[in-house]
Amino acid sequence: MERDFDVVVCGCCTVDILVKPVELHQPLRADQLIEVAPIETTTGGIVSNSGIALQRLGMRVAAATVVGADDWSEIIRRRLQAAGLNLDGLQIRSDLPTSTTAVMIDAMGQRSFAHCPGAPRELDRQFFVERMDLFRRSRAMLLGYYSLLPQLEPELPAVLAMLRDVGCLTALDSAGHGGDGERLRSILPHLDLYVPSLGEAANQTGLDDPVKIMQRFREWGAPGLLGVKLGSRGALLCPRGDDIVRVDAVRPPGAVIDTTGAGDAFYAGLLASLLKGMPPAEAGRIAAAAGAACVTGMGASAGLLDWDGTRRLAGL
Repeated sequence: MERDFDVVVCGCCTVDILVKPVELHQPLRADQLIEVAPIETTTGGIVSNSGIALQRLGMRVAAATVVGADDWSEIIRRRLQAAGLNLDGLQIRSDLPTSTTAVMIDAMGQRSFAHCPGAPRELDRQFFVERMDLFRRSRAMLLGYYSLLPQLEPELPAVLAMLRDVGCLTALDSAGHGGDGERLRSILPHLDLYVPSLGEAANQTGLDDPVKIMQRFREWGAPGLLGVKLGSRGALLCPRGDDIVRVDAVRPPGAVIDTTGAGDAFYAGLLASLLKGMPPAEAGRIAAAAGAACVTGMGASAGLLDWDGTRRLAGL
């Protein structure tokens, strides 16, 4: 059946205030003045980061998240609209603040965050029930971030089962410390795609070997494509059973400016490639190229390439 959208991206969406350069290995002192480059505002969180990356890669994307009725939400709406995302799934809550993050970036592109979680923390099962027609019209959905959605996480198995019942592929991304492994055990059987970072997956499983981590996910009932992102070392994917696909890192097409959103760009590249029918090894290569391009721009979106540019960077 023809669908109106390729992906609905759900969950965390924030306004990022980018401050660079900040020395992250020295403590801040009271009354300290730090001279920085011009401070910029952009959008962050998976809805913006992966949503814009997916759109840039030729996907038809809808956004589903919660924002406040404040000036920050206008920044989010303008940016997502300008990028071409459909906003039918956006909910505005006058009783909640829009999520905001001060991103402090050092000269090497590493980051620290001061974060107000805001409205997306109130996402719950009812939010998805009220938008089920949106998911029925989409080939897939990507939700993030596991460990940062306390109202939704206990209900995720039921929510994911509903989405799969209407023919929507399910993908989940993690953040922070990775979330509770015991709760993840009830979520994994309802996921078609799950690729956390090594740090997140290690916290979830208590293991530090990515192959053993994916084996543990299989033991917990994961039926779909699994993976572990390894940062500058690339990634490992497990398309089925115990099959392992190694994904080498791709050299960025320019200087590393800011690593914000590289993992979200990787996920977008992987999902877009799979939806285009590419085999996992090639999809992983596209994902690595998308992440590599991302780090060459300030914020999560400035360095992104379109599909043809990303594919050339991947060497495909």
